[in-house]
Amino acid sequence: MKENRSFDAIIIGGSYAGLSAAMALGRSLKKVLILDGEKPCNATTPYSHNFLTQDGKPPAAIAALARQQVACYDTALLLTDPAIRAIASSSHFTIETLSGAVFEGRKLIFATGIKDLLPDIKGLADCWGKSVIHCPYCHGYEYRNRKTGILANGSAALHLAKLVHNLTKDLTLLTNGEPEFTDEEWHQLQTHHIAVRQTGIREVAHTGGQIHRVIFNDYSTLLLDALYARVPFVQHSNLPATLGCALTEQGYIQVDAFQKTTVPGVFACGDAVSPMRSVASAVAGGNLAGAMVNNDLSQENFMIPA
Repeated sequence: MKENRSFDAIIIGGSYAGLSAAMALGRSLKKVLILDGEKPCNATTPYSHNFLTQDGKPPAAIAALARQQVACYDTALLLTDPAIRAIASSSHFTIETLSGAVFEGRKLIFATGIKDLLPDIKGLADCWGKSVIHCPYCHGYEYRNRKTGILANGSAALHLAKLVHNLTKDLTLLTNGEPEFTDEEWHQLQTHHIAVRQTGIREVAHTGGQIHRVIFNDYSTLLLDALYARVPFVQHSNLPATLGCALTEQGYIQVDAFQKTTVPGVFACGDAVSPMRSVASAVAGGNLAGAMVNNDLSQENFMIPA
């Protein structure tokens, strides 16, 4: 027997952005359901940084506290039961979960995040989020003045190099193949004495996720303490696409300044919509999404005769 329940809003994704949206709605006495699969993209990251009052805390501890605080609001319900199907009608959205439960919501918020597509390099996945990192704001301070590499190519590599160069001058770009720099980009790299290694990478040698060297296909090595990696990604959930939500050229869910997607009644927040991948940014975006959903619901409710 499939379970049917109705909510003002359903949030798909119960990590930092989703929980932040839920708190905003719960505090406004809106009936909100959060469906989570417990697969945060920073699951391997030991410490979170650059989040005021939470700097240096484990991401799992921040999420656990967030769940406890959201649970204090009687109108908010969190279920560990990922959504697998979404159908839109003229008045509501129908969501089916992995367990077979069915829920209806007047509004929908996607806080589903993205999935990193790591290159097939031995050892790299073991270091991901520890010493193979993606963001100088989240992790760069801890590796300041250390031997650092950047696994990227072209303009993306140069952009990241400009940020990391402020943190360490012992910096090498690893293109893992033919470099894709313009003459001007080569000039900038040479001016700032940033080395470029184009030999393919065989292995990231590490101990317990802490990198100590990169081994190339020709068996030459490069000693490193940290490696930034700019990797491709896909949306973690295909449900936004099935509902018709447009994506940006970079692959993020397209939203406006109020976290609204291109589909009426559907909002999105967190890593799924922005390259600013930090807990602080996710919390901020989720809070805004929750407030905007509450605003729309309140406006609609006010138009219904008492």
